[in-house]
Amino acid sequence: QVQLVESGGGLVQAGGSLRLSCADSGRTFSSYAMGWFRQAPAKEREFVGAISWNGGSSYYADSLKGRFIISRDNAKNTVYLQMNSLKPEDTAVYYCAARLRDWGIGPNLVWTDFGSWGQGTQVTVSS
Repeated sequence: QVQLVESGGGLVQAGGSLRLSCADSGRTFSSYAMGWFRQAPAKEREFVGAISWNGGSSYYADSLKGRFIISRDNAKNTVYLQMNSLKPEDTAVYYCAARLRDWGIGPNLVWTDFGSWGQGTQVTVSS
């Protein structure tokens, strides 16, 4: 079972970049596809993107394509979310999540498709 811990959040000015990390302290990281979600105050949890167990494929929310990039390093049990050209509307708590790799990934995943979650990390983008 995965045990996920996010890091790397913080305060950044609009136009800046941040890289979030999500580390798994377990031993089965490569058994899982990974996703990133975000939730702004008074809004539903939103799909950011997902990456397959071996990094061979990835999907993103249409509104984030070209600005956000997901990668993973299975040797380090870590998945990353590189966020570029940040906007104030990107302000949210960002969560990583895991789902068994045999279930695959796609462009229309929702939070209920993932069974394991990190605690979240706050990202605030100032204008």
